[in-house]
Amino acid sequence: MFDFDIARYQPQWLNGRDAVTRQHGRRLGALRGRTLTRVWVAWDLKDDEWFCDCPVLLDFEGEQVEINHYRFDDIALTWATIDPHRPVRWPGFDLAWRPERLAELRALRGLTLQSVELLEWTGDDVAQGSVDVSFVFHTGRVTVFTDLGASR
Repeated sequence: MFDFDIARYQPQWLNGRDAVTRQHGRRLGALRGRTLTRVWVAWDLKDDEWFCDCPVLLDFEGEQVEINHYRFDDIALTWATIDPHRPVRWPGFDLAWRPERLAELRALRGLTLQSVELLEWTGDDVAQGSVDVSFVFHTGRVTVFTDLGASR
């Protein structure tokens, strides 16, 4: 698996809601009541668009969770391992970390997290068992979900 040439980034891939809950449930739950201060995404500088194959970084008052999907049902959550002020590399692309490049994310900045939901796809297809992480706020939510192996 490609590590984006990110120092200290070593994703541990999990499958299924139970595995994510066992590994990260307590820490995700501890984010409740914290303010969303930043959301970083890898930005393709040439095409001026979100490069969704890289992890999504959500910062809640200094507690940064990093979410990435791989293949159809692999998910990795890491905690404060990625410095968005450092380069991100992918062969053939000119990438950089950018905060709140999407209007929907800017609208959530500064809001207090109400809850975190782990959503598992139960459809009868190749995505069955994939886990998405949804952060719920009083006036909206952001869900990091898999899109054929990329995080959206």
